[in-house]
Amino acid sequence: MQFEYKVVPAPTRGKKIRGLKSPADRFANTLSELMNEMAAEGWEYQRADTLPSEERAGLTGKSTVFQNVLVFRRAAAEAARSTDAAEVAPEDGAKAPLASPRVEFERVERTPAPRLPGASHEAPKHKVPGPAASRDNRDVAAE
Repeated sequence: MQFEYKVVPAPTRGKKIRGLKSPADRFANTLSELMNEMAAEGWEYQRADTLPSEERAGLTGKSTVFQNVLVFRRAAAEAARSTDAAEVAPEDGAKAPLASPRVEFERVERTPAPRLPGASHEAPKHKVPGPAASRDNRDVAAE
């Protein structure tokens, strides 16, 4: 039996729902809603994976970010299997190699790049006068 697979990003936070007070309850509800939606479409839950993803950091840098994904599978449709078998079947009667499963991906939201501890990524707290500074700022800076 052949399967097709679908990989979706795991939820990162639970949706706010009346009656669910703790973050764990909200997260569990969000996860169960996602799994029930996929099951209604015929997808069977297989596993959760954490996979590395190399992403751009700044202009030339790269950083590795780990993405949490959920893997679902369902039996490949009979029509798709018969079409694949006809395309792969060799003419000399030799046994055809197994076709690889079809995998679908959904876009994953990017997570922010990790920051160095102690590094300041904020704008300076004091105003620096310059050519575009207002008259009040120049007066304060001159004093």
